Amino acid sequence: MERSFFAKNPSVLWFLLGLSVFTIAVTILSEATGTAIISTSFLKTLGKTLCLCLVAIAMDVVWGYCGILSLGHFAFFGIGGYAIGMWLMYARTKEIVVTSLENATLPPTPDEITNAIGGQIFGVVGSSDFPLIWAFSHSLTLQLLAVVLVPGALALVFGWLAFRSRVTGVYLSILTQAMTLALSLYFFQNDTGLRGNNGLSGLQNIPGLEAMSQATVSLWFFWASAVALGAGYVLFAWITAGKLGSVIRAIRDDEARVRFLGYHVEGYKLFIFTITAIIAGIAGALYYPQAGIINPAEIAPIASIYLAVWVAIGGRGRLYGAVIGAAVVSLMSSWFTGGGAPNINLGFYVINWTDWWLVLLGLTFVAVTLFFPKGIGGLFDLLQNRKGDGA
Repeated sequence: MERSFFAKNPSVLWFLLGLSVFTIAVTILSEATGTAIISTSFLKTLGKTLCLCLVAIAMDVVWGYCGILSLGHFAFFGIGGYAIGMWLMYARTKEIVVTSLENATLPPTPDEITNAIGGQIFGVVGSSDFPLIWAFSHSLTLQLLAVVLVPGALALVFGWLAFRSRVTGVYLSILTQAMTLALSLYFFQNDTGLRGNNGLSGLQNIPGLEAMSQATVSLWFFWASAVALGAGYVLFAWITAGKLGSVIRAIRDDEARVRFLGYHVEGYKLFIFTITAIIAGIAGALYYPQAGIINPAEIAPIASIYLAVWVAIGGRGRLYGAVIGAAVVSLMSSWFTGGGAPNINLGFYVINWTDWWLVLLGLTFVAVTLFFPKGIGGLFDLLQNRKGDGA
């Protein structure tokens, strides 16, 4: 009798169990349940960390398993955030405009309401007209589809052009970075319709939930982030554990031989590149309502480089390694840059961790690369090997 997927991959069950216990514990300790041991701001940090873990898993699959060092996957993450952010800004602004016009002598026409919404949203860039890109911003359903379809379509087109030309290695990494830079520069322009450098703000104000406290809304988003992470982990574990996983690992190790054996290498790479981009977009759509704001800096190439660093520190080629790397670095970043870490007075110089955090992160990355090439996740292999030797 053939064993089930979970029976063959008990680590997936262990991960889901750990995630469930963590989610229940955070729920009990949150302000929404009355204990208030975990503040709402820290609850948002934890929810955002779960989203970063999800995009890190996607990065690990495309890089650690398939061998494609993409320096553009955080751009898909940002596009997902912009897609949901457009609806959030439109719906919230519409509520404000309609409320303010209720006491008008004459009932406002639909055009007057639309113009007032446009003035509120785009007045910061000197406009009041809705750009074409906002054509579906009134519909939550269509914007949710955009969260999936826009990153997926961009990855599909870019991947098809790159992979059919058999661009590989560092050249492909440079191309993905160039794509990210082009998107970032495009979004920075005021005439793109995305408010330029101002970005989209007030995303934490969810339309229709004004009566709910931020503590409750934050807890709901935390739950959604946990469910998305669990589902994403299972999906990618299923992909990497089967024949497809064997093929993409073979492509990573020796692409020419896999092609010689008759496999359509470009098709496999395109599938992995596209599916991971879609998951990155979903992660971004959950992240930015918790962050409250998104701007073009989130799509800058440096963000995708950070993503690669997280995966390398956690241990690429291991899904749990990507989760560990993203969680550790994200929480440490919040601690060091949020004033949690005490400054160190050397007498002649004061180390302010807000300024030195990136230096510390860079040194950690170099140290892991030199001394722990398998990352933090590799420590589990050492423990398992020692346990096996002891047996």
